[in-house]
Amino acid sequence: MSDKKISVLPFYLISVLVIVIDQASKMLVYFNMERGSAGQIKIFGDWFKLHYLTNPGMAFGMELPFENSKIILTLFRVLAMIAIGYYLFLMTKKETSKGLLVCIALILGGARGNLIDSIFYGVMLDNHRFDSPTPWFHGEVIDMFYIDIWEGQLPGWIPVFGNKWMALWPVFNVADAAIFVGITIILIWQRSFFKEEEKPKPVETAEKGAISGESSPSISGE
Repeated sequence: MSDKKISVLPFYLISVLVIVIDQASKMLVYFNMERGSAGQIKIFGDWFKLHYLTNPGMAFGMELPFENSKIILTLFRVLAMIAIGYYLFLMTKKETSKGLLVCIALILGGARGNLIDSIFYGVMLDNHRFDSPTPWFHGEVIDMFYIDIWEGQLPGWIPVFGNKWMALWPVFNVADAAIFVGITIILIWQRSFFKEEEKPKPVETAEKGAISGESSPSISGE
C-alpha cells in the first residue's frame, strides 16, 4: 500500500461548516419562532414541519433515565468529540477513502454542535432546567425539524400503553442529521471504506520448495 497522506484541514473545515449551519439554524429558531405547536410551520403538509422545542438529552430527543444524566452525557460528548477528532487525524495519515473521512467529519461536526448547546446554552440562553445545580453543562439542545410519522390512540390490548394517545415523531436538528447521515453512509459502504489489504500469495516459497525437491538426489536401493 502506498504511503499517501491527506491533509486533515479540509475535513476539519467540513466539521466547522456543520457547526456553523447548526448553530445558525438554532439561533434563527430561537429568535424567530414560538416554542411548541403555537409556532409550528408546515413545510410539506402535515408530515414535515418546523417545530421549536428543546430537549435535555441525546439525539432525536432521547434522554437518559437517571439522575445527573445531563452531566454524564455532556462529558461523554466531550470525550467522544476528542476521540473522533483524533481518529480523523490518524485516518488522514493512511490511504483512507475520502468518503469515509467526510463521514467522520460530519459526525465530528454534529457532536460538536450539540456539545455547544449542552455547555453554553444554559448560560447564554437560560434554557436549563429550573432544578439544575448550575446552568453550565445543563443547557438544553434546540431541535426544530419535525417528521410526523403517526399519532393516535393505541389499542387497549397492548400492555402498559394500551388506550393511550401516542405520537411517533422524531424531532431533530442539523447536528443530529449530520451524525445520522455520517453513520448511515459508513454502515452502507463499510465494505468499500474498510477494504482489507490483499496479502501476497506465497508463490516464491512454493517455487523454491519445488526447485529444491527436483534438485535433491533420489536414493534407491541397489
